[in-house]
Amino acid sequence: MSHYDLIVIGAGAAGMMCAATAGQRGRRVLVIEHAATVGEKIRISGGGRCNFTNLHCGPANFLSENPRFCRSALAGYGVRDFLALVEAHGIAWHEKTLGQLFCDDSAVQIIDLLRAECARGAVEFALSTSVQGVARGATGFRVDTSSGPREATRLVIATGGKSIPKIGATGFAYDLAQQFGLPLVTPRPGLVPLVFPPELKAALEGLAGVAIEAVVSAGGARFREALLFTHRGLSGPSILQASSYWTPGNAVVIDLAPDHDVLAHLESARRDHPRQQVATALAEILPRRLAQRLAEQADCASGNLAEVAGKTLRALAERVQRWAVMPDGTEGFRKAEVTVGGVDTRALESRTLEAREVPGLHFIGEAVDVTGHLGGHNFQWAWSSGVAAGRAV
Repeated sequence: MSHYDLIVIGAGAAGMMCAATAGQRGRRVLVIEHAATVGEKIRISGGGRCNFTNLHCGPANFLSENPRFCRSALAGYGVRDFLALVEAHGIAWHEKTLGQLFCDDSAVQIIDLLRAECARGAVEFALSTSVQGVARGATGFRVDTSSGPREATRLVIATGGKSIPKIGATGFAYDLAQQFGLPLVTPRPGLVPLVFPPELKAALEGLAGVAIEAVVSAGGARFREALLFTHRGLSGPSILQASSYWTPGNAVVIDLAPDHDVLAHLESARRDHPRQQVATALAEILPRRLAQRLAEQADCASGNLAEVAGKTLRALAERVQRWAVMPDGTEGFRKAEVTVGGVDTRALESRTLEAREVPGLHFIGEAVDVTGHLGGHNFQWAWSSGVAAGRAV
């Protein structure tokens, strides 16, 4: 039976970063991956160009029940560190809005970078290999696989969360954590579209495809980005961001016109153009289809401004700027970009991501209860947590 200093289960962003770091420190490393290829989530990210980090990434960009946990890893290996690695590999990149960094060419370049860094550390890979069991012994860990057993002094779990099961995501990390007595923060979909209840879906039928910049608030967090109406509910960056903070039974509050005082606009239009229809005035600051539907729901679509009572205009303005939506749920892990929750960080050492009660066992990346905002933050957590573990083994 082959014995390694380290076995990493999962050949995604965090797993390969950890393996490369440890391998370049002289450790004998094996990466086990159940898929036939590595880095599948990297390959599909950022529209195929991989939003590999964010210039503004910091602890405030992460959601966790233990919000200080991510500080150590992010401080130990930050945005500039990974950007320097990208540039050392000759990968051209560009900045989009809000500090998001993308490859100019292809996400495959990031996968190639990680493979090259693993090669520098003589990391071995066992692809198309499923893990059938893990046991802890006197000298480390035994991993039983479809290609035979392997042993290692240390074991890193980098299998991610449950998001996007079509590319092979499973709850393996959670099952293993519970096997070794580690607590979980209940996993749930994050960065995911929200679904309307049937009555609201019917009321907003025909708005699919309407996009607008909005401010969306949920669970104490507030995001200003694009919002998109869909056939099932709401999506777009602002909704995806808020979804990580939303919990069932609570409303999402939306300002559809954050740059305007909607009531003042309608009152001014009534003074200056009293014969103008309400929907027409509203369409000066909102997409026409949306303005028409909101006016219809306020029972003032057919009348002109002079005929509409002041309290009706106030109610309409309130609907536009404080629209309280009660979602019926989310699109689930099938459409979620990340998993919120995971291995409870209070059971892990923040500098090494090692389980406090199980020496030699580490959990990194999305498997852990650290979830980043949209825009490259989750990849930065993968790099930072991977390096932290790789330096510790």
